[in-house]
Amino acid sequence: MKLWNFGAVALLTATLATQIHAEEDMDQTAILETISAMTTAFAAGNIDGVMATYEPSAVVIAQPGQPVAGDAALRAMFAEFVASGVNFAYGAHEVVVAGDTGLHLMSWTAPGPDGPMTSLSVAVLHRQPDGSWKIVIDHPFGDAVMDQE
Repeated sequence: MKLWNFGAVALLTATLATQIHAEEDMDQTAILETISAMTTAFAAGNIDGVMATYEPSAVVIAQPGQPVAGDAALRAMFAEFVASGVNFAYGAHEVVVAGDTGLHLMSWTAPGPDGPMTSLSVAVLHRQPDGSWKIVIDHPFGDAVMDQE
């Protein structure tokens, strides 16, 4: 009897672990889709498309130490970046999910006045009531703190 109970518990545990892993994979995929929608809209100069990936209360770090918030200010900031014609190349992605909060890490490279600039983008996303994900905090210079004393 004890062996049967152990087998049932092991099967239930394995089933639950598989379901949890599948849900985490779906969340990670949905977060990557949000990031892809944002970067694709940005590359196309589609400010409405960019803004659709952010929550209304989102904060974006335009430059290290310079947070930007509010619809009008964010639209102006993104329009300025788009107008500059900068082209980004994106590196590897990492996604961590805890409940309704997601963390997205990604390296990026862009041409700069003194040669290529590379940084670590750190974004915090929040699951929406419809199950989609939107960006709440976007810090494209997440590794800048490493240069501070």
